[in-house]
Amino acid sequence: MRSLAPLLAMLVALFAAGCGLLPDEVDETAGWSANKLYSEATDAMSDGAYDKAIKFFEKLEARYPYGRYAQQAQLEVAYAYYKQEEAASAIAACDRFIRLHPNHPNVDYAYYLKGLSNFNGDLGLIGYISNQDISERDSKALRESFDALKELVTKFPESKYAADATLRMKFLVNALASYEVHVARYYMKRGAYVAAANRAQFAIKTYPDAPADEEALFIMIKAYDALGMADLRDDTERVMRTNFPKSEYYARGLDRKEPWWKLW
Repeated sequence: MRSLAPLLAMLVALFAAGCGLLPDEVDETAGWSANKLYSEATDAMSDGAYDKAIKFFEKLEARYPYGRYAQQAQLEVAYAYYKQEEAASAIAACDRFIRLHPNHPNVDYAYYLKGLSNFNGDLGLIGYISNQDISERDSKALRESFDALKELVTKFPESKYAADATLRMKFLVNALASYEVHVARYYMKRGAYVAAANRAQFAIKTYPDAPADEEALFIMIKAYDALGMADLRDDTERVMRTNFPKSEYYARGLDRKEPWWKLW
């Protein structure tokens, strides 16, 4: 039996390790009150230790699900993910809060944070728009940000976040229209005139009054001209001259024939 002692000791050690019972894995938060957990979590947030803050907030919610800090902890977790630029996790946390607490006094903030999570991540798309092939990009994040902010403004027009959300929505409308026009330009340069005209028309119909609509009309005119569709070309040109009488595109190719690669 003595020969089995070392083996039994090993098995006990392995079992303890599997159950998280080894001394070096002792939970430092064991026995902490809800107030202590919240205080430590907010301190970690202030220090920029977002991973640590998330861990404390999640423990707080798990141990004290009905306490006064639990719901706030859920929002704080979403914000911590947002600060870490983990958009998917931040959005998931916001969606969870909205689903669990649709009538919470701060649910407007959850919608706002959800919109911000996609908005900030999407600025990179706009920033390098000239450095990456347009066919390799997607406007999904732009649309999702707009939808979240729109839901905030629609449901909570008196929210303190509504004014900023409205400004961001205007930016997103312009960005979305610009994206569609970039795609139309991509098709135009490759001789896909039908696709170019359709994409430009979509931009104008979906995002009226966006600055990018000027170029969208220009693309439609040149595409219809290339396709030999004179009536549509002339109708579109009348619309463009009415709405943009001083457009730079008249001098850049609308009033004269130019090779496609020189139009932009």
